[in-house]
Order: sequence, then C-alpha cells, then structure tokens
Amino acid sequence: MATPHNGAQKGDFAKTVLMPGDPLRAKFIAETFLDDVKLVTSVRNVYGYTGTYKNVPVSVMASGMGMPSIGIYSYELYTQYDVENIIRIGSAGSYVPDLHVYDVVLANSAYSGSSFARVQNGTTDDVMYPSVKINDTILKTAKILDIPVKVERIHSSDVFYEEATNGSFERYVTDHGAKAVEMESFALFHNANVLGKGAACLLTISDSFVLDEDTTAEERQNSFTTMMKLALEAAIQL
Repeated sequence: MATPHNGAQKGDFAKTVLMPGDPLRAKFIAETFLDDVKLVTSVRNVYGYTGTYKNVPVSVMASGMGMPSIGIYSYELYTQYDVENIIRIGSAGSYVPDLHVYDVVLANSAYSGSSFARVQNGTTDDVMYPSVKINDTILKTAKILDIPVKVERIHSSDVFYEEATNGSFERYVTDHGAKAVEMESFALFHNANVLGKGAACLLTISDSFVLDEDTTAEERQNSFTTMMKLALEAAIQL
C-alpha cells in the first residue's frame, strides 16, 4: 500500500509521529531516543522510523522543507497510515528580542499569506490552529520536566529569501502578531483540521532577525534535544 512518497506498509507507523523537517534530524532522533527502531520508509531520502520510547510505540518522519512538502507527507500519514497525531519539531527564526536562540516555542496558531488552504479545499482563513489537546499535553509535560516553553503565534512563510522591497519582517509582528517564522505549520494544522486529526508544533529558535544570534546546520540537526525530549514525553501520553 506504499504511496508515491512513502514506502511504508499499513501498520508501520505508530499513532503519533514526530515530524522534523530534516531527514538527518529524524535519523538522529530515532537512533538516539528510540528502542527497537526500524526504518520504515526512505523514499527520496525522507526517512521515517518507528520504535518505542519508554515501551510506547512512536514514529518519527521528516517532512522536508515548506508547506507543499509537509502537506503531502502529513496528508498521507493521516489518510493512508491511520496516524492520529503529528507533532512538528522544527527550527524557527525569531522576529522579537525576547525570543533567543535555543528557546523552545509552542505554536498556539500559525499565520500565513500562503494559498495552501485555499487551493486544498477553498478555505480562506489566514490563521490555522493546532490541537488543544496536544498543546495542553505538551504544556503539562513541560511543567513536570521543568522545561521553559514560550507559547506564541508563528508565521509560516512560503518564501525563505524575501526581497526587502516587499516590506520589513516587522509587519508580521505588528499586523499579525507572529513572533517567529518557519515554513510548515500552517499546512500541517490545515490538514489536521480538514481530516479531524491532531497536530501541534514545537520549535527551537535557531537564529534571530533582531539579535546577533545564530546556530550552524549541524547544531540544528543534533542539538535541539530539549525540544525532542519534550515532544517524546508528550507523545507517549497521547
């Protein structure tokens, strides 16, 4: 029953999937945190794994970059593989001085100017929302683990290299209340809402638009372990 984008078979995925963008981050999480781990798909080198965390089945699969990519993978996981929950675990750029590199952010909503939702099913809303249940579980888990989490609206952008002539990034803060930027969550939340599934987004700040702070590609791949542990601990409660 493999799809054109996923070589797994029915039953290969757990009901909850952690979804980083980077395939190597998916590999790192699977090999570092999961027991009895199995590679269930590697089509286009987009790795998907299933194992156990504290004896509970959990999967981790990369989404690739951008809304079209996570739109494909999340839709297929929900509709073809009986996945109930997807927790995106990604990186984000900070638009404001009170979000620093390595801060963990939980998205309470995602603003976007993307046409993704309109093209997918005619929805014209420019803000999408995650699962209240999953967000509440993440926040309760963070409190138990004493992990600081900042809850914010984020901006899901279609464009990484936006020309300055289009206006300052500050308009996303002042006009839409978005405090950080990434490129996937709007589409993930939309798919989950359309299909009656669960979705959430945990982000680690990897760089700043307003402060002289940054991380390397290797650090983004291997060092966002606080976010990873929080997502795993929440996942086994869903």
